[in-house]
Amino acid sequence: MTTDHVDRSNLTRFAWLSIGVAIFTIILKTVAYWLTGSVGLLSDALESLVNVAGGLMALGMLTIAARPADENHTYGHSKAEYFSSGVEGTLILVAAILIAYTAIERIINPKELEQVGIGLIVSVAASLANLGVALLLARAGKKYNSISLTANSHHLMTDVWTSGGVLAGVGLVAVTGWKVLDPVIALLVALNIVWAGFGIIRNSVSGLMDASLPKSDLDIIQGILEKHGETGVRFHALRTRQSGSVKIISLHVLVPGNWTVKRGHKLTSEIEAEISRALADSVVFTHLEALSDPIAADDVLFGKQV
Repeated sequence: MTTDHVDRSNLTRFAWLSIGVAIFTIILKTVAYWLTGSVGLLSDALESLVNVAGGLMALGMLTIAARPADENHTYGHSKAEYFSSGVEGTLILVAAILIAYTAIERIINPKELEQVGIGLIVSVAASLANLGVALLLARAGKKYNSISLTANSHHLMTDVWTSGGVLAGVGLVAVTGWKVLDPVIALLVALNIVWAGFGIIRNSVSGLMDASLPKSDLDIIQGILEKHGETGVRFHALRTRQSGSVKIISLHVLVPGNWTVKRGHKLTSEIEAEISRALADSVVFTHLEALSDPIAADDVLFGKQV
């Protein structure tokens, strides 16, 4: 077995950054709502409340995920990140319901917008802050293979696009005088948030259900195995799964029966090391078998011959 882990104890700083910018944008967007009376801008502020909750959840789960493996969690605690992204996706859906409710109420009881110019300036400042942090979290999520940071980044990016739509709505109301455009765009914002929320929840469920690694990772593994297969060695029973940031890979290595244990072990160690170098933060298990042994063709998990 070969492991290759990245120190994740410092990832909480990104969660603190997310929380800080969420509080900052709540203040700015609330000011913008007070100035304009725009329900669209209010919807933006409500979603930022969800950003704070998501950031706090990410902070807690990243702290747990960074804990080393122990007697009761021999694979570590990396799956804790799925709880963070799942809760954040659920909170996004709750925010969408609140936004839709507020928008429908405003359609029934329309209200004039005030001080639109100042409100838009304040909201643009909040959106730029979200954009900067979203891009930073996206890079960190990709670098450290963190589903919590990636989910947080997607959420903040959705907030940026949402703010753009709201700003467009407020601007159109100011130009056309059609007050209904503000709550209508707020409803579209709610639909956009629902789509993002379901996507985050789907990714979390997929991880908790031990879905296989993505095709790009599987292609890397197959490329390594094919190179060694040119020497007459065979492989089967390849299984992969994602456990938070950790990629877990297992396979059977079939070698000629006259090989020594030392030679077989050297080969499997090379394969494990190559996969670990190609896929960061991975755990690789190999099982050595003899090509000439009929039992070696059995895939026990699926009960078939390969």
